[in-house]
Amino acid sequence: MYRPLADELRPESLDDVVGQEHILGENGLLRRIVESGQIPNMIFYGPSGSGKTTVANIIARTSGRVLRRLNATTAGISDIKDVIADVDTLLAPDGVLLYLDEIQYFNKKQQQSLLEFIENGKVTLIASTTENPYFYVYNAILSRSTVFEFKPVPAEDVKRAVKRAAEMMEEKLGAGVEFEDGAAEHIAQGCGGDVRKALNALELLLNASPVKNGTVRVTLSDAQSAVQKSAMRYDRAGDEHYDILSALHKSVRGSDTDAALHYLARLLEAGDILSPCRRLLCIATEDIGLAYPQAIPIVKACVDSAVQLGLPEARLPLADAVILLSTAPKSNSGVIAIDRAMADVRAGKTGPIPRELQNVHADGTGFEREQGYKYPHSFENHWVKQQYLPDVLKDARYYEYGDNKTEQAAKKYWDSIKK
Repeated sequence: MYRPLADELRPESLDDVVGQEHILGENGLLRRIVESGQIPNMIFYGPSGSGKTTVANIIARTSGRVLRRLNATTAGISDIKDVIADVDTLLAPDGVLLYLDEIQYFNKKQQQSLLEFIENGKVTLIASTTENPYFYVYNAILSRSTVFEFKPVPAEDVKRAVKRAAEMMEEKLGAGVEFEDGAAEHIAQGCGGDVRKALNALELLLNASPVKNGTVRVTLSDAQSAVQKSAMRYDRAGDEHYDILSALHKSVRGSDTDAALHYLARLLEAGDILSPCRRLLCIATEDIGLAYPQAIPIVKACVDSAVQLGLPEARLPLADAVILLSTAPKSNSGVIAIDRAMADVRAGKTGPIPRELQNVHADGTGFEREQGYKYPHSFENHWVKQQYLPDVLKDARYYEYGDNKTEQAAKKYWDSIKK
């Protein structure tokens, strides 16, 4: 029966697992837990191909407990009942270790059905998810579990797995495996930290390459074809999407043009135009703002051009917008000002609008009162001192001039007039 290379090569011990040194290294917490034999409820969080299922299998073997597997994309309440039915029987006298893959697809009721049994220890839950468990896993499950984050496997560690897989394939093929310079490195780098993806690509390449003089040669060009775009991890509804947008925003805010272009490229390579467009419009007002007000209409023009052009040409105006915003002077004085004002409003600090600012809607009804409004354009420099805020807030100060050239020029102008 055919078994994928990635499954055949699945590690049998923690020492063979590549990556995850932060939790599986010599003094890693997860390693120490596994070696102790006292297995708690755990949630493994991380991208595909980072070793979550492999580690769960190793834990099941070392614990001596009966392992049951469920995938939340296809399982339901009846499947959970079948697992629980084995508890305290000859099939599982010491309880069940349940590996629940993709737990984020279980709804609240399905997750709740496990609570009683993980509470009394009859079921030990090891759940895995590619999404942030603090958003997708029911709080009662989280409170009874320890979360371990699995990270994308570094390319150097993936390369080790690729080399080991090539040695195994030599036995199956009855021929030696030879890598052209850069081919193994490209497979390791191009998988985006997903070991399974790298091994699948290698298996494809070896099975598709002819044996010549007792050797199968993996060329760089074939490796590039097999793993093209495979490094992309992208789901518009997933955490990675928002992580990339956050990284783009913070790189522009930090004036790191190269990093900002990198994250823009990741979005565009995934075919996403609208998300960077919205984020760039936000950045123009939130982080550049009054330091360079012209950035706002310029970015709007770039965004409109990108939407009209579509990919691949959309990359041009969007790149211009990213570079403009990254290199522009920064000011968040507008953000601070409106947030201060809204905080007062939310706190109930409003009060009646001063009479001189009210609409004259009552005039002519018999309830007229002298308004007393002073029309600024009738005064020198088009300004006259009068109270605009309600009495309860008359001394409030929300806006403070930023320390950039544009806002300091405005400050100098108004300081000279308001004296």
